[in-house]
Amino acid sequence: MKKEVLQLPFFAKASLFFMGMVAFVSVLYIGSGIIVPLIFATMIAIVLQPVVGFFVRKKINRIVAIIITLILAILILVAFGYFLYSQATRFSDSWPKLVDKFTEVFNSSTAWTSDQFNISPEKIKDWVSETKADLFDTSGSIIGKTLISVGTSLVVLFIIPVYVFMIMFYEPLLLEFIHRLFGQSNHSMVGIITTKIKTVIQGYLIGLTIELVIVAALNSVGLLILGIQYAILLGVIGALLNLIPYIGGIIAVALPMMIALVTKTSPWYALYVLAIYYFIQLIDNNYIVPKIVASKVKVNALVSIIGILAFGALWGIPGMFVSIPLIAIVKVIFDQIESMKPWGFLLGDTMPELAIFKIKIKKK
Repeated sequence: MKKEVLQLPFFAKASLFFMGMVAFVSVLYIGSGIIVPLIFATMIAIVLQPVVGFFVRKKINRIVAIIITLILAILILVAFGYFLYSQATRFSDSWPKLVDKFTEVFNSSTAWTSDQFNISPEKIKDWVSETKADLFDTSGSIIGKTLISVGTSLVVLFIIPVYVFMIMFYEPLLLEFIHRLFGQSNHSMVGIITTKIKTVIQGYLIGLTIELVIVAALNSVGLLILGIQYAILLGVIGALLNLIPYIGGIIAVALPMMIALVTKTSPWYALYVLAIYYFIQLIDNNYIVPKIVASKVKVNALVSIIGILAFGALWGIPGMFVSIPLIAIVKVIFDQIESMKPWGFLLGDTMPELAIFKIKIKKK
């Protein structure tokens, strides 16, 4: 006798699918403290793997090669952190003067607003005072959460190198597990997927590093030409914020514009800063990102924006950073599975010709 296969109706399949998605997203949200550091550690390990391979080819023990690679990476990060700290120290030393100048600008802006809109300066100052008080009251209620968040971040900062070491050390074990998990029949496909994922992650993160250096240099040079104080610090901060796709570039220009308003005699300098940053964004969006960063990540803009917002809501700022590479990994997997290829096509940036615009000419 033939076994009867249970066929579920469409609404039952849809319900099961959505229930599974809700459970999956809930697990991602609840386990973010474990999952996010693991994702970052995996990405870093993939980027550092060629360096480890280089040392191994030089007949260095694999464990020693991993340790040397990690030490070099940490030294580079420490040097970069020290550079930012030294620049920030200069900024903090001048902070009282900046506050005084900002107060002068605020008073003159209040007087101009009062003259233009016939509002008494006292009302404007009272409104600012009330807003400031509300802000501090609201901020005071979340100080504990902020301290907990900072403490968690420090713990994560120390645990990520441990994760990176373990992932690189157990790389053969992890790869063999993946091959055995999907069976001998899928051995070739799994090998292709893992290789492509490594290529995508390495290309994307190395491209981001190159983009960071170029944008930081352009920002700093532009601000130096205008004579803006703390040009190098502001340029580097702007480049770091620019790593948050589609959103960071907008935030990055606010700080140098404020510094220009406070330190310069003419407000036109703030507009000059805006113009320079806009020009740099054009270079970044039309040349640096397509040619250097996105050359290995073929994900369309609509999916990228949705992914950034979704992962940002799920994991915050770290989610925004990992959104693009995670979507690219999903696309690589979909492109290799026959039944999922339409979804991989949907995530990609290949635009088909629209048949609606084709005009058929009938031959007489």
